[in-house]
Amino acid sequence: MHIRDATIGDAQAIMLIYNDAVEHTTAIWNETLVDQANRQAWLLERQGRGYPVLVAVDDSDAVLGYASFGDWRAFDGYRYTVEHSVYVRHDRRGAGVGRLLMAALIERARSLNKHIMVAAIEAGNKESIALHLKLGFVQTGLMPEVGTKFGRWLDLAYLQLKLGDLTPS
Repeated sequence: MHIRDATIGDAQAIMLIYNDAVEHTTAIWNETLVDQANRQAWLLERQGRGYPVLVAVDDSDAVLGYASFGDWRAFDGYRYTVEHSVYVRHDRRGAGVGRLLMAALIERARSLNKHIMVAAIEAGNKESIALHLKLGFVQTGLMPEVGTKFGRWLDLAYLQLKLGDLTPS
């Protein structure tokens, strides 16, 4: 397994992973499935802003998971802070794919002189929270009942990782 930058040809696999998370998990608080054109547009928009979309692939180049980050908030004062997303194919969860993607994503954020990486995780997703804590994230907040999916209220845990000591300009 290795990590590489996603290409437009990965949009189909990214779409399948995304839609599986929409249909079966609370990792994405969306109830609308997307098509390949949507994921192609998302991929090009992220890359056009200079932000990475990474994929973990096996030896046959099959996509096992993907990760990206983008602006945390759209105001100039937040320009050193990014929020990330990591999604792993349902049959590869718990196999180290997420950790590998996160490590690569953190290094990419550092190389872009980002200061803080934010994670917004459904509070019941103990595995994701535990992974983030192992990678050095600290939980900074909990927002009860700010979302809903599958007919129940969801709590949002905020975690963050300080990527380095930067002097803001």
